[in-house]
Amino acid sequence: MGLFGDGLDAAVHKAFTRPVPKSASAQMRYLVKQLKGTKAVAQMLRISQRTVERYVNEQIKKPRPDLAARLEGEVKKRWQPQIRAKARQKAATTGGILIDTRARIGYTAPIGTTDEDRLRHLTVALPPRYAARLFDAQEAGATDQQLQQIAAEALKEVYFQDSGRRAGSLEEVRFADIEHLEFDL
Repeated sequence: MGLFGDGLDAAVHKAFTRPVPKSASAQMRYLVKQLKGTKAVAQMLRISQRTVERYVNEQIKKPRPDLAARLEGEVKKRWQPQIRAKARQKAATTGGILIDTRARIGYTAPIGTTDEDRLRHLTVALPPRYAARLFDAQEAGATDQQLQQIAAEALKEVYFQDSGRRAGSLEEVRFADIEHLEFDL
């Protein structure tokens, strides 16, 4: 994924009640249980079925780096789906989402205003409707650029326009040179 997608995933991961399995054999056993067989896991991870069985039986303990990354990613994707869904639902209906970013942010505004990109460190609580839009777009397979656009629209309304109280003629907000980005539920 990208910076925004990974940030949303990390925010949801903070809601987990139990840690994700650490060892390769525990991760492999979890995936075998979830996918109901070694064959499906082998196809998903692009390794042989016999290799999966060796990890499950702890005959192999240390995967090569590329396999370790794929294995960890697939486990995190499937870990505690109900808690993940509850956290997203809470953010999308009542809690909203907090965005903390240090980036060069600019905007398009009428002639005569200072609309140059400049480095800003913003920590802004976004309303639930934007959390819902971000999570819905992520689930629909949106690109990082699309998630970035939704976040920029949210900052435009909440931070720059102060929910309609100022900067009414502001047209567009854009991110550039993102140094730091973090979401929190």
